[in-house]
Amino acid sequence: MAETPKESIRCPWPADDALMVAYHDEEWGVPVRDGKALFAKLMLDGFQAGLSWRTILHKREAFLKGFHEFDPARVSKLTEKDITRLLADAGIIRHRGKIEATIANAKAYLEIEKHGGGFSKLLWSFVNDRPVVNQISGRGDVATETTASQAMSKELRARGMKFVGPTIVYAFMQAVGMVDDHFDGCFRKKQLKTYRSRQKA
Repeated sequence: MAETPKESIRCPWPADDALMVAYHDEEWGVPVRDGKALFAKLMLDGFQAGLSWRTILHKREAFLKGFHEFDPARVSKLTEKDITRLLADAGIIRHRGKIEATIANAKAYLEIEKHGGGFSKLLWSFVNDRPVVNQISGRGDVATETTASQAMSKELRARGMKFVGPTIVYAFMQAVGMVDDHFDGCFRKKQLKTYRSRQKA
């Protein structure tokens, strides 16, 4: 991806948090196609429920360590002993319901991979396999959920996943590039357009 311009205009939400700025400039909105990477991001967004992404981002490394990089095969085999370990880990969000949901979600992921045609293929089908680029001139233009996120949420729930409500799912879709909600004046809007064009070539 191209370097950040020295004097750049970016979306306002990272504010002055260095980690949030780096996340915005390097990750947010970049299309992700790898199923395991999509699973990991969706699980982190599930832990975000009721909290801010800033909180989760600052704990991301601890989450990745505690949940074996969110590898579905390993997460699906976590036991009550592992849950106790995670509940004692101050580096993550210690919420039993979300931890148990992550384990159940890993099992659901493996079923989708085995019998559902693939996790990535399933999720990208809700945007017809190509990113939706929205025109965003201000905060009021940014949706919290859409018909696509509602449909994805319904499908994931039907397949046994939890903490995948339409608002959580929409935040996930923004993060993994299924939706481009960068502000129109943000330097990343142009960079991502170029990036997507190169991916098609």
